[in-house]
Amino acid sequence: MLRVEGISVAYGDRPALRNVSLEVSPGEVVALVGPNGCGKTTLIKAITKVVPWSSGQVFIGEAPVRNLSSRELSRRVAVVPQNPQLPIGYTALEAVLMGRTPHLGFLDQERPEDYRSSQAALERVGAAHLARRYVDELSGGERQNVVLARALAQDAPVLLLDEPTANLDIGHQIKVARLVRDLASGGLAVLAAVHDLTLASLYSDRIILMADGEVIISGTPEEVLTAEALRAAYGAEVTVLRGVIERPLVVPADPGAGAG
Repeated sequence: MLRVEGISVAYGDRPALRNVSLEVSPGEVVALVGPNGCGKTTLIKAITKVVPWSSGQVFIGEAPVRNLSSRELSRRVAVVPQNPQLPIGYTALEAVLMGRTPHLGFLDQERPEDYRSSQAALERVGAAHLARRYVDELSGGERQNVVLARALAQDAPVLLLDEPTANLDIGHQIKVARLVRDLASGGLAVLAAVHDLTLASLYSDRIILMADGEVIISGTPEEVLTAEALRAAYGAEVTVLRGVIERPLVVPADPGAGAG
């Protein structure tokens, strides 16, 4: 469904992505991991043409992204950005309705089916009870649910998430991760940039490890989360625990080092 073929991006003279390729199929969650500045956010922006790429190609299905209008692209790809904004003075339902914009003509008013889709999106993320609440009255976790619902209201087959659990407590992180897993089970192709290697291990089908704008290794959590690969990407020593649960867990190699 989503296919990236050898794209490269530069900010002036500084390379940000170098020959990056990946695929995400319907029903699959693929996690992008790597140190700060490795290119995860740039890759998501490149897929949606927010930043231009100098070489390579991106496809949604068989359609080249270069040839899609902004409206056509929004019908195919929904994005939850790293620092999502919600309009102050709007209810949660009104904010989610904005996700229906790609399906409306110029100056069209929202139709009954748009309200139904938006309400269904709120229900899908467990936030139907927030429909009439104003977004500026919501907690961080509640606002994140509304942002996710807005993306779902687009009815796009591909979902891109940039740090969807950032600034959330552990309880809300798990809820969001489980929701993303459920959304993929419903047929979405999900690409998520994440910092938390444990969440990536537990809730993704595959992991793409990046560093310095390049893909170091791609594969299952078991294949990617190794001490050697993580040392190469992060420059840190870690211990990868296996057999504790079904998926590998990553912890500092010596958490007690330096303790008095």
